[in-house]
Amino acid sequence: MSDSLVTSSGERLRTVFRFDNVSKAYASTVAVRNLSLSLSSGAVLALMGENGAGKSTLLRILAGEEPPTQGEIQLDGQAVDFHSPADARRQGIRVVAQEPEIVKGLTVAENIWLGELPRRRRFVSRRRLRQLAIESLEESGFEGVLDVDRLGSELTPAQRQLVEIQRAIRPGLKVLALDEPTSSLTSVEVLRLFELIRRLRNEGVSVVYVSHRMDEVFQLADDIAVMRDGELQAVVDASSATEDDLIRLMVGRDLTNIYHRSPSEPGEVGLDVRDLHSVWHHGVSLNVRHGEVVGLAGLVGAGRTELAQVLFGELPFNSGSLEVDGVRLEPTGPRDAIRAGLGYTPEERRAEGIIPARSIRENISIARIDHFTTMGLVNQRRETQRTSELQQSLRIACRSIEQPVKSLSGGNQQKVVLARWLVEPPSVLILDEPTRGVDIGAKAELYSIIDELAARGVGILMISSELPELLGVADRVIVMRRGEITGELKRGEADESRILDLAMMHDEPSTRTAHGDEPDDSDR
Repeated sequence: MSDSLVTSSGERLRTVFRFDNVSKAYASTVAVRNLSLSLSSGAVLALMGENGAGKSTLLRILAGEEPPTQGEIQLDGQAVDFHSPADARRQGIRVVAQEPEIVKGLTVAENIWLGELPRRRRFVSRRRLRQLAIESLEESGFEGVLDVDRLGSELTPAQRQLVEIQRAIRPGLKVLALDEPTSSLTSVEVLRLFELIRRLRNEGVSVVYVSHRMDEVFQLADDIAVMRDGELQAVVDASSATEDDLIRLMVGRDLTNIYHRSPSEPGEVGLDVRDLHSVWHHGVSLNVRHGEVVGLAGLVGAGRTELAQVLFGELPFNSGSLEVDGVRLEPTGPRDAIRAGLGYTPEERRAEGIIPARSIRENISIARIDHFTTMGLVNQRRETQRTSELQQSLRIACRSIEQPVKSLSGGNQQKVVLARWLVEPPSVLILDEPTRGVDIGAKAELYSIIDELAARGVGILMISSELPELLGVADRVIVMRRGEITGELKRGEADESRILDLAMMHDEPSTRTAHGDEPDDSDR
């Protein structure tokens, strides 16, 4: 890439930051190799590549978290040597990581201004802090989404992501890098974030946007840089590039028909939820049949994740009925749900889905350890054999099933979480954001796995904030809003507009169910 970007109007933008022949090695592993790349003022550069391509390493160098092994980084034409993230922040560089770092015991306002709390003499001015937080949220367009007085421990993943983004918006900002910023956000929040990014670009900020979502990249980016195996493959003009071009650069091959859904006739009802009431839900009714993929859509706060947690016994419900294969289920915990035939992959893979320091083998077998146990003793030979079979069939890229799962890429970690439920497939599997933060190649493989599970008769309830994903994979899409079902769309009639209309309804509480009819008087 040249030292400046020329816009469509012929304007030449100034280079703010440059990686000049940068490499980063960890022992014998080279994560980034001989990379040269410029970031221009008032422009959005999308950074794409599969998991493990070197994007995160490059962002850590940009953020001052790690120095390059060789090469030089330049800011405003001068060589710089960041000794810490604080050095980079003082120079106007902010990097928002994919996994938000929120202090759970502090409020939203305190988290936003952490390290810069307004003081009056030696004491924090709570009134001023609250006012600053409200003003900054209004200016960024996030008012109404975040309550400044709410504790970090009470925030959803999407809200935590927005707090992290808000924390980065400071006077003197020169470079803002966002790593998968929309992975937890729904369409409305994404639109607000895009408005903020465009405003920052117009103010001269250089934005680095890391995402696996093609539609977002084409909406925002001026240029797109593609990495593979630690090397920069190309920098292309976003206005002339195609999805096929980017996929070929990322994976080195064509990927046709990324969504996999084989035609099939659903079987008997596997999961039946009737008139469920909880702190988060008001009369939710839905069902999932064997061999069927049911999508669950909704905006932040709709109650989708909480519904999954209620079904799996992680959260309580007040009234209503749950049945798995016709047998009533009143789970007091996940163990009851597993015994009844339910499986669950949580949204927050790293925090809840995996045990990072444990091996791949242990992470796969943990939910079905009784499958390998005789008289209280684990048959390690059987466990190793079965987990090795799953590692190979799901193409989990690793040196050995004994290596820690934390050493895998996000896509391979997600495959491990899925493999857990293939040791002995459940009757119904609940997937909460199964492709969050996963690259395009791994997504295609995950969709194929979901399709294979459905073909084997497993019922799938799939929660996703990516509407193209739901439209491509689901047989039916059920839409929630504020703890209620607002409608259901079959595969042939669903589109993004209709889903969003149902997700944003502002009418009286709906009495519709996901069984395709109106409840009778006894249900009202």
